[in-house]
Amino acid sequence: MKAKISLVVLFAMLAGSAYAAGPQFTAVYTFTCIGSQFGRSGPCPDGGRAGALSLGSDGNFYGAAQDSMEGSSAPTGGTVYSLTPAGKFTLLHTFGAGATKTYPNGNLPGLLAEGPDGKIYGTTLYGGIDGCNGYCGYGVLYRVNTNGSGFQVLHKFCSQANCADGGESVSGLKVGTDGNLYGTTFAGGTGNEGAIFRVTPSSGAYKVVYSFNFSTTGGDPSGLVVASDGTFYGISSGSLGEMLFHYTEATGDLTAVAMNFPLVNGLPSAGGLLTLGPNGNFYGVYGIYGVSGAGLFEIQSDGSNLQLFPFYTTTDGAGSPQTILSASDGNLWIANFNGSNGEGYGDIITLSPTDGSLIQTLSPFSSTAAVGAYPAELIQASNGILWGSTYQYGKAPKNHFGDGTVFSLNAGLPPR
Repeated sequence: MKAKISLVVLFAMLAGSAYAAGPQFTAVYTFTCIGSQFGRSGPCPDGGRAGALSLGSDGNFYGAAQDSMEGSSAPTGGTVYSLTPAGKFTLLHTFGAGATKTYPNGNLPGLLAEGPDGKIYGTTLYGGIDGCNGYCGYGVLYRVNTNGSGFQVLHKFCSQANCADGGESVSGLKVGTDGNLYGTTFAGGTGNEGAIFRVTPSSGAYKVVYSFNFSTTGGDPSGLVVASDGTFYGISSGSLGEMLFHYTEATGDLTAVAMNFPLVNGLPSAGGLLTLGPNGNFYGVYGIYGVSGAGLFEIQSDGSNLQLFPFYTTTDGAGSPQTILSASDGNLWIANFNGSNGEGYGDIITLSPTDGSLIQTLSPFSSTAAVGAYPAELIQASNGILWGSTYQYGKAPKNHFGDGTVFSLNAGLPPR
């Protein structure tokens, strides 16, 4: 009898270990709106459509939810919040419409970053000017303390003639080796092709430090990646096609080289979502014009040796990849907004940086799943756990409906 009991215990332990070894998704926090699940219309007191997510130096997560009211395809308002790893949610700021419903302090918040002063910095896509509805304006740059106090608009984009100060910032801020924060604007600058700006935490001063030129350095910069030496890289697009640019904040110099994406079966290809890989090269996702699917590309920091790996998926438009993460297991993890599993609710995939091959596809997302649907972000904590957010759905109590979640993913990855 004892032997049988021991075998039962042993098999239970093995089964538990096998389960623990598999990827485990947990809905840590669900954004809920007041209203019926069927109608999906009503106010969202803590925000909805969770998007940006970042990890603070205090071990808590900070994020931005895009709207404050559902019922329209065009979200308005939004919130900034903090979340402990245990799931304690704190609302830090709500972007209000204002007396004239023009969202003077911003509308539709995007990516966040923690400054060296411990404050949370971010931008909004719209708002910042008076005399129009909430979708006027080019957004604002703001900061707020981690306890929600001291919200401050530092700059209203496109407040100078011809948007010389930049407009439409859609990329996250990065901290430079000089202790300042840097970001890009999709438009504006002296040539209206986009710009790099600097924020000085001690004073809150804002300054455009580089304006792009379509014919030489491209335009529409898509963001900044911090290299191992502390300088910045990103992708722009100009008369020479897509370009890899390199900005050094110490000197203010920017160089750009054509990435030379080739024709594939006579069709043009193009790439985006830049990240620094474990081997010191840059990786991103490319597509082919008019062809459903996406694959991984690799390029060296000087813009040479571009390599296109075979498509990792050829269905559902490759799932609209949102973020690419170089994780502690040495692989690349991508959050796909729509997903490539035929359901269209999104998935998370793992790719090999060696040959771009698909290692695994994780598809826990749906309109009825606890983690919601349409993943937007994926980051990694120091203990190896992955964290992300979804734009919609999630479990909600009666007379409420879920409008996105923050989830964790234990995939057994080593600590960072």
